[in-house]
Amino acid sequence: MGIFQQAKDMYKLQKEAKSVKKELTNIHIEADEGGVTVTINAELECVDVKINDEAMANRTSLEKSLVKAINKAAKKGQQIAAEKMKNVMNMMGMGSQEKTASA
Repeated sequence: MGIFQQAKDMYKLQKEAKSVKKELTNIHIEADEGGVTVTINAELECVDVKINDEAMANRTSLEKSLVKAINKAAKKGQQIAAEKMKNVMNMMGMGSQEKTASA
């Protein structure tokens, strides 16, 4: 493979990665926990937090609910981002290769 083909392939990868990143920014994920609703995008940036009146009454419970809701949303976001990035990884030759485990 010539240097020009490598440069062309690298440009294509960069363009695809930018496209996926933009797409991830526009995907919003909600998670609810104990009267708290957290919305993040698939880039794992917090977009919105809503807390109902009942959750506001107990600070300790509210703090725990916030942590749980954020973690739920982040986990979903990571799964979505991984799925979206599969194509880019495959283009780089780093796609999922089956590994055998010995017991």
